Amino acid sequence: MNNMPLVTKNLLIINVLVFLAVYVLRGYGIDLDNLLGLHFFMASDFNPYQLITYMFVHSGFEHLFFNMFAVWMFGRILEHVWGSQRFLFYYVACGIGAGLCQEVVQYIEYATQLSAYQGVTFGSGVVIPMAEYLNMMNTVGASGAVYAILLGYGMLFPNERMFVFPIPMPIRAKYFVIGYAAIELLLGLSNRAGDQIAHFAHLGGMLFGLILIIYWKKKNNDGQYYY
Repeated sequence: MNNMPLVTKNLLIINVLVFLAVYVLRGYGIDLDNLLGLHFFMASDFNPYQLITYMFVHSGFEHLFFNMFAVWMFGRILEHVWGSQRFLFYYVACGIGAGLCQEVVQYIEYATQLSAYQGVTFGSGVVIPMAEYLNMMNTVGASGAVYAILLGYGMLFPNERMFVFPIPMPIRAKYFVIGYAAIELLLGLSNRAGDQIAHFAHLGGMLFGLILIIYWKKKNNDGQYYY
């Protein structure tokens, strides 16, 4: 940990501390998932600060572990290349961008499917009032920022070979990123029933990351890092 870049180390620590706090405070009747998670902007529980805080809340240990593993594995490399200040800005900006994309997708869903109804009926026949249902649309996790990190790594080191389970041979980073983006797009468009993963938030993080990297490349003329 002592050799880990400052921002990467603190992101890991903060995410773990928030994860523990969620479970500790739940015993005192405080729901951090609800307070810090990103609610749909038309819901009564929405607050603008959630566009930042939702990145530090995770739905379970597996969710936390894989996100933080990616931050450790790829984020520290980006921080070494860009410096702490730029890396932190990239991480937060892409996380906010992912949240905004998720809000847009939820609004489209609301406008096209839900706004005509007074409530939402589930399979058990239970009807949930619309106001209550909107508050149930809550997004948590750093995945949008993490996908932006993956994109950044793939653009800075496109030909770096990676071993990705279960692929039996190494693949170049650029193909890994392209494949991940394609899978997320297909899963998002398929809109599988019961899929609670915010696929378009992941893509939104990558989109904002791409915009930032292209902007920095043109502004700084540091094309030696990009292919």
